[in-house]
This record gives sequence, C-alpha cells and structure tokens, in this order.
Amino acid sequence: MRRPARRGKRLAATITVACTLAAIGVTLAALSGWRFGLDTPAKPHNDDTLPAKPSSYIGLYVHSAPSSYSAVRGFAAATGVKPGVVVYYSGWAEAFQTGFATTVARNGGVPLVQLDPSNISLAAIAAGQYDGYLETYAKAVRAYRRPVILSFGHEMNGYWYTWGNTHTSPADFVDAWRHIVTLFRAEGAENATWLWTINTVHPQTGVPAPRPWWPGSNFVTWVGIDGYYVDPSSEFASVFGPTIAYVRTLTKKPIFIAETSAAPTTDQPAKINDLFAGVHLYGVLGFVWFDSVDVVDWRLISRDAIAAFRHGAETYHLPSS
Repeated sequence: MRRPARRGKRLAATITVACTLAAIGVTLAALSGWRFGLDTPAKPHNDDTLPAKPSSYIGLYVHSAPSSYSAVRGFAAATGVKPGVVVYYSGWAEAFQTGFATTVARNGGVPLVQLDPSNISLAAIAAGQYDGYLETYAKAVRAYRRPVILSFGHEMNGYWYTWGNTHTSPADFVDAWRHIVTLFRAEGAENATWLWTINTVHPQTGVPAPRPWWPGSNFVTWVGIDGYYVDPSSEFASVFGPTIAYVRTLTKKPIFIAETSAAPTTDQPAKINDLFAGVHLYGVLGFVWFDSVDVVDWRLISRDAIAAFRHGAETYHLPSS
C-alpha cells in the first residue's frame, strides 16, 4: 500500500498558520538555550534497537515503495546520499514486507513501516479482534531479526484520516496503540522501534496539541513529527519548533522528523539547507524526505535542490553513500 491520500485541507491549514508559527517558533528557539532530545531516560523495555544519536539519519519515501527499490537507488545515485531509513505505508491486514525490508538492510538502511488502520475500528483492535493478524505480523518482524521502525496511525491529531481527530476518540487510539505494542513484545518482537508519529500542531485549523493521544513513555521509543515547508516564509523554527517544544512537555524521548519536504515554490534549495541546519540545531535524530507527489509535487527535481541535499549531508556529517 502506498501512502493514503491526505485531504487538500491539510495543506491549506498549514499555509494558513505559517506566518503565526514563524514568530512563535523563532521565539521558542531563541529561549530554549539547549539542544532538544539529548536527555533521554532509561527505557524499561529492550527497545534500544537503534542508535539514538542526534543527526544520525537521513530517510526517504518514494511512491514505488515497497513494490520496487529502484527509485531509492536512483535518489542515492543523484544526491550521493544513501538513505538510512526507507519508508513504506502498509494497509491494515497487509503482511510485513520481509523481502523489501531485507533489500533496505542490504543497502545499509532500516525499514520504517507506517501501519495505517484505514476504516478499521480502533476499539476493536484494542479489544483483541485483530490479534490473529497482529500476532502473525509480530512473528514476521521477530523472524526478520534486524531493526524495524514501526508506527501506527500516524498524524492522529490531524483530521484527514479515519483513525484521527474528530473520527476516532483519543482514548481508543491510546488503547489500540498500547495493545499493539504489548502484543508485539509478548511475541518477542524486541527488534521493533516504536515511532509515535504526530502532525505539527495547528490549533487554529483543527490540528490540536497531541497530549490526549499520548500512550505513555513505556509504549514509545521515538517521537515522530510530520511537517512541510509550504511557502517562502517557512523555516525549521516555525514549522517544527513549536511542536518540538510541546513534545518536550510530554517526554524526553528522541525526536525524528518522520515526513518533510519543501514545495518547489518555496526556493527548495534554501529550505533544504534550513532543514539540515534545523536538525542539527534542535538535536533531533534526523528526517525522512518525502520524495513524492501528494497534492504538491514534493520531489527533488532541480539540479540546485539535488546539490543542496548533497551539501547538507556533507556539511552536517549525516550518513551518505
């Protein structure tokens, strides 16, 4: 399954509040005085399957994943950057794509699977009605034996997915999340890193702060944040700064930018430079570049944008091929 389509309202919501968030983000960044994400408490479970060093990961999503790896190889050849994380989106009842995950690992990366419960009752998941499927999936992850990043119901504080805000209660989401993590651990799938992925906060347009969806530190390894550069005024401090600051009121878990890109109309090379600098400044683990089309064409196309991506990896010493 490829990534489920978002409603166009999401992009409009982001643009509407960009200017407001810019001022807030700059202020928060100036007042912080410390690198976010470095003070991570010990975890009660054996879920330290991946290093949690800031600025460690450049990830990638391409539309053809997981049916093909050729676009990932093409991206690496063009940019000189070999993705350390490769994402695919998995519909409910789909099996774990062991073959694709193995290809990712052979190319030096880690698979990140977004499990999307489209049109599925989260209360039914929490009640155990899908345990047969989940047990099979967990056994496949365990048998894979290499690190896997798993996320469930991403962007749940947004309103564009059936599992999200206004469609499903936060309590049902939390119960389902905890049930899934507990089941995987019971099946011995300790090679799973659990990524709780939220959308950047835009309360003015119906994307609230995610506290009601927080399942608790015992059930989360990393926190993912999805956000995009949508107009020329977008900066890391405005796009991600306020949400990072809010996450720090919930947890000290490492933060990973799980989806981002820059629209071509934003001066994409400049935004790429800002993205790499922001990852370094805020001390987050890294980011996933969304190199696909979803309402907007987010792909790296111009020579200048490709060069900026290569330069960013070299400047901030993130992994490259």
